[in-house]
Amino acid sequence: MVALPMFPLGSVLFPHTPLLLRVFEPRYLTMIGQLLDQDDPQFGVVLIDRGHEVGGGDRRSSIGTTARLATVSADADVLHIVAIGTDRFTVEQWMDDEPYPRAEVSPLSELIWNDALAPLRTEAEAIVRRVLARVEGPWDPETELSDDPLAASWQLAAIAPLGEYDRHVLLRSTTVGALLRQVIDLTLEAELLWSAE
Repeated sequence: MVALPMFPLGSVLFPHTPLLLRVFEPRYLTMIGQLLDQDDPQFGVVLIDRGHEVGGGDRRSSIGTTARLATVSADADVLHIVAIGTDRFTVEQWMDDEPYPRAEVSPLSELIWNDALAPLRTEAEAIVRRVLARVEGPWDPETELSDDPLAASWQLAAIAPLGEYDRHVLLRSTTVGALLRQVIDLTLEAELLWSAE
């Protein structure tokens, strides 16, 4: 187990995907300031199941992703953060939220890529890109994915036009095959909902 500074958010972070944050709350400004003194600054990201990011009093997911700080730039009273998701973890215990949220976490095993999954990954990518072309959202259907098939599988989960609950289901996947099948199923379900509107 390791103790990690934590950033509960209203969104899911996947491994191998970027996280862009505007940090303005004093406790998180303190957290980032302390992280910048470290050689390898990392913090944990978990989904807020219920409640709000600002002010505490939230209920937090027990599975999250470690984020490695990549760049920090300052604006008036705001820090602009870019971090990259790395490994998933399970929260074993929340610590005191002062001066900022922290938790003891245990790493989850990294998923293992198998080349036999290549056709499934190709199918998932085709479906996600097709549906992205039909809906308004933050991701372009032409978004580039990593050449690494495992990273690309997580990136597909990240760009699929899904709600945060569905994204959290994907984050809990225990195999790459299960991840890709769920990306396909959930994206097709979402497509049906949009078609019915």
